[in-house]
Amino acid sequence: MFQKYDVIVVGAGHAGCEAAAAAANMGSKVLLITMNMQTIAQMSCNPAMGGIGKGQIIREIDALGGYSGIVTDKSMIQFRILNRSKGPAMWSPRTQNDRMLFSATWREMLEQTNNVDFYQDNVKELIIKNNTACGVITGLGHQIFADAVVITSGTFLNGIIHIGEKQLGGGRIAEKAATGITEQLVTFGFESSRLKTGTPPRVDGRSLDYSKMETQQGDEEITGFSFLDIEKIKPAQQRSCHITYTNTAVHEILKTGFDRSPMYQGRIEGVGPRYCPSIEDKINRFADKDRHQLFVEPEGWNTVEIYVNGFSTSLPEDVQVKALRTVPGFENARIFRPGYAIEYDYFPPTQLYHTLETKIIYNLFFAGQINGTTGYEEAACQGIIAGINAHQKAKNLTPFILKRNEAYIGVLIDDLISKGTEEPYRMFTSRAEFRTLLRQDNADLRLTPLSHQLGLASQERMDKVQNKLQQIEKIKTLLNTIYLEPSAINPFFETIQSAPTTEKQKAAKILLRPGVSLKQLINYSTALTNEIGDEKIEVLEQAETQIKYERYIEKEQELVDKMSQMEELIIPNTFNYDKVAALSNEALQKFKKIKPRTLGQASRISGVNPSDVQILMVYMGR
Repeated sequence: MFQKYDVIVVGAGHAGCEAAAAAANMGSKVLLITMNMQTIAQMSCNPAMGGIGKGQIIREIDALGGYSGIVTDKSMIQFRILNRSKGPAMWSPRTQNDRMLFSATWREMLEQTNNVDFYQDNVKELIIKNNTACGVITGLGHQIFADAVVITSGTFLNGIIHIGEKQLGGGRIAEKAATGITEQLVTFGFESSRLKTGTPPRVDGRSLDYSKMETQQGDEEITGFSFLDIEKIKPAQQRSCHITYTNTAVHEILKTGFDRSPMYQGRIEGVGPRYCPSIEDKINRFADKDRHQLFVEPEGWNTVEIYVNGFSTSLPEDVQVKALRTVPGFENARIFRPGYAIEYDYFPPTQLYHTLETKIIYNLFFAGQINGTTGYEEAACQGIIAGINAHQKAKNLTPFILKRNEAYIGVLIDDLISKGTEEPYRMFTSRAEFRTLLRQDNADLRLTPLSHQLGLASQERMDKVQNKLQQIEKIKTLLNTIYLEPSAINPFFETIQSAPTTEKQKAAKILLRPGVSLKQLINYSTALTNEIGDEKIEVLEQAETQIKYERYIEKEQELVDKMSQMEELIIPNTFNYDKVAALSNEALQKFKKIKPRTLGQASRISGVNPSDVQILMVYMGR
């Protein structure tokens, strides 16, 4: 019934969809297996993409030739750049999205992708021969063979849903859990554990009083995520979000449900996300806080359903409703669905290589929440890397690995592989030591050439990058050759309370002053207006950033060059750490378990001291 495939992808969430698209676009014949064709790329939690650290990831996925940025732009209902008050390294795009349009757009794009086949069924077992993944066995008993298998199971592996004292088997509300895979892999020597995540109640927007809330509008300028020319909504069309707050009365009501809380009664074993705690966890951990912020987010263009961001909970439904109706603006709220917690299996990611292939079973790749991450963006970026490398492995080609200085994706995967995680891992800008280099605005310049050489990023993308580079250099040259007279620029300095000048100055030098932007300068120079007044905002911002932060970028690149020496020192897979007598016991155990690929990776393993790395370096030198 089924042909042999190059790659089978199990699960059609954000990781699975990116994996299938990447492998197929590189030339592999792909089968995407999902338990429900109607929930492809479902936004299981909040209807939003991007945010701090996460927005950079989506732009990187797009630069590589992935679909998440395109789908996000086509389904957005609001766009904002977060952290605008900080430097460009911290700027992070974020969108609110139409949940149903997002999923429908993903499915449409996958169906229009050559080499992708679909099948609706569950996978209960992997076909493994000689420690190599050769295919899958489905719930209906079909044996389907492939050269590589990518598992993107999300929260479905032995998933249990908790609402107060009620427990339901499931990977998502009203959807059954997946069983069999964890148990099989454990018999092959894999270590597995449990994690927890949660989601808030959904409410009827018609029952809310928005006059009691703060309005949060989108930006006046929409750049979006994709570097391609995707048609986007106009700023005036954007849907507003709203902000309200809990209060001490809400907190007291929530506490009345603690005796029936699965979290406080020990029925949940898995560790929850530190940076996205449930509302009951917030009021317990931050008892000194009188209120907590709630974001009231519309689910789409043509629905009244509202997502209450910040009110994730697994308390009994009656407590949820009573507490929520005490929040300003929610006094008459009608509940569509209660919040719930979900507990699921994951496999500590130190069991993977940087390609996301498992160390125990060849040609088997893990991506997404199965590796202990949380968030659509974190899952999607693992999916595209797993899809690329599954294709490369199936075709006997060179692995594709992004370094920490090349992408946030590289930071995320290296963190997982080198340090592991015992709680849901979420990306932040603070996790990247080279974030001045890894900005959201230059993801295409960093990654599209690598991906194009690999055969994934299209020629159209590569042409746009080359054209963008030319435009940036043209602007930088102009700014270093055009001088502005004091009579032209001093009125501007006065408006920003900057010291006047008595001599003409290069436009580039003026741009270095605090509070000066390139867009403002263009308005004060006819020459600049004529030459670059019509350039796209992303090109202008890129040129401005390169000029303003030139020295910082150079210093960071110097640091990268120094550290790259450690990354180039490869540790053979057959290296015998037991012969290095001076290593500490902890370092010895960690090295033998993780088997770092380079000396640089060895230095980042939790519990390994600089002295252990020095000892290892000396021994390798001998």
